[in-house]
Amino acid sequence: MGQQETVATSLADTVREGIGAALAEVDADLARRYPGDPGTRQPVHTVYVPGDAFTAGTLRSWGDQALAALDEHAPEAEALAAVLGIPAELAADVHDRVRAKLTREPIEDLRIDFEDGYGPRPDAEEDEAAARAAELVAAAYRDGTAAPYMGIRMKCMEAAVRDRGIRTLDIFLTGLMEAGGLPDGLVLTLPKVTYAEQVTAMVRLLEAFEKARGLESGRIGFEIQIETTQSILGADGRATVARMIEAAEGRATSLHYGTFDYSASCGVSAAHQSLDHPVADHAKAVMQVAAAGTGVRLSDGSTNVLPVGPTAQVHDAWRLHHGLVRRSLARAYYQGWDMHPAHLPTRYAAVYAFYREGLEQAAARLAAYVAKAGGDVMDEPATAKALSGYLLRGLDCGAVDVSEVARLTGLTRADLDGLAGRG
Repeated sequence: MGQQETVATSLADTVREGIGAALAEVDADLARRYPGDPGTRQPVHTVYVPGDAFTAGTLRSWGDQALAALDEHAPEAEALAAVLGIPAELAADVHDRVRAKLTREPIEDLRIDFEDGYGPRPDAEEDEAAARAAELVAAAYRDGTAAPYMGIRMKCMEAAVRDRGIRTLDIFLTGLMEAGGLPDGLVLTLPKVTYAEQVTAMVRLLEAFEKARGLESGRIGFEIQIETTQSILGADGRATVARMIEAAEGRATSLHYGTFDYSASCGVSAAHQSLDHPVADHAKAVMQVAAAGTGVRLSDGSTNVLPVGPTAQVHDAWRLHHGLVRRSLARAYYQGWDMHPAHLPTRYAAVYAFYREGLEQAAARLAAYVAKAGGDVMDEPATAKALSGYLLRGLDCGAVDVSEVARLTGLTRADLDGLAGRG
């Protein structure tokens, strides 16, 4: 073949060209609907704070309360490992990294809540709270104290609260613009979506704001909260969540599972409402398939069992939370909600142990794949993509370091991005 030898074929070029022409529309549709990973960091959790409770010191306060809980109920690495079942060889490293994280960056994603956590208020009161939230978020980004991601959860698009939700969003976004512009880490959450048309309405709303403020079209994205049965299965028997992603016209950034609203809508009694209930697993499986390849991220819900009270009670709550986080990670739900500062130690302990315990094996498999060295597992490109994605998530949250990944794989961060299909 080096001499450009002629090989025999039977089909005319027009056959190939005809097939290409016939599939051109499909090719374009695949590229539009399934662009792949957006190539950005995904936070490991989201913290919701009521709009009237959020202050300039909220992030540091959560970190300090989380450290205090750790100091009181598991001050040594061995104690935390014993409570959570972390392997002894990882105990010290995980404990040290958790403490460092709570000191440096206790919250990765913060949502100022104007929905369930805030409730109905007089219009003047919510107006003031929304304007104040914008001022505080803008100030946090200016002085470097912001979480990597911050934003608000507005009220939903249902008739009873629609106008209030739109006004709150307008006040918040306008306040950010007046304070210097929209931060890169801005995240908006649309809750209790039941129909794809409500997602379309959100798109039109954001288009109008962008036009009014001279912003680039498509600048503002949003999350869709999956909290109702109608968001999973429509009256026609179709998977509604896939239609919602389409209705977002490229603006959907993630799907968040709402544990308690969704469970209640399925008739699950309060004592059994949990993110590991069968109705939750079904909903999240549908979400996962619908979002696959679209670039829309997934977030699991939360537990409402708070780590408060005497040490034995805190340990029970920590074990529950740690187990649920681990379960979600194994099911490729890499993000979840945290409802209390004392949830942060077990969130990060679970996440860090998850990435550290698999670090050497993942690195070895990826290095062998890149070197085409073989081994006892034959990996394919899709597996190499998953392996590099695993290492990148560990790097993003602080579970592993660039230096140790480079030592184990011989690869740079840019190499990992390429293998993971990150833009």
